[in-house]
Amino acid sequence: MDAEAVLGAILRGAVGGAGRKSGKKALRYLSGRRHSWLTAQSILAAAGVAWGVYEAATRRPDDRASSGAAPPRLPPPLPGAAVPQAPAATVISEGAVRLVQLALSAARADGQLSDSERQLILEHARQAGAESIVEHELTNPRPLPQIVAGAEDAALKEGLYRLAYAIVRADETVGGGERIYLARLAQLLKLDAASVGRLEAEVAAGIDEA
Repeated sequence: MDAEAVLGAILRGAVGGAGRKSGKKALRYLSGRRHSWLTAQSILAAAGVAWGVYEAATRRPDDRASSGAAPPRLPPPLPGAAVPQAPAATVISEGAVRLVQLALSAARADGQLSDSERQLILEHARQAGAESIVEHELTNPRPLPQIVAGAEDAALKEGLYRLAYAIVRADETVGGGERIYLARLAQLLKLDAASVGRLEAEVAAGIDEA
């Protein structure tokens, strides 16, 4: 599966909701073909390396002893439901899954997603062949500390904050709940106030120029 296409689909759903005045600009900044956040930050590659190393380092000894590739990230079946054969298109890397989780986390920074926002995200995910993964992450949100755990590279940490802030700023104004969320994210990423101010100014300028 093309991880960039999956994340791009999530971003279209997360910032494309009704009432988001600068949503289109934020989307162009995040996933546009020219000077996009995805390409410029090489975020997918950085995330894949960082979290691949982290997962290997924190894996339990009995897990390390097992041979073979890691299983695909798929949601568990519903009780009593038939287990479908998983197509190859449902497999994305741990790094890409973490970015999806962060994007969804930022999308609900001001509270729970509305039904319309949730359906829009799932619609775009369906088009990218990632509906099962995204639906699972929507239903079973991972706490923010777990999402960013293991992100130690400075460029990756800045990239993660850029992603979250761009999604939040798709509404143009950043509310109190969103500020609390961003402050918590900055704390977890160990970003100081000067770095946060610089990153937010750069993202805001990038969105305005998009």
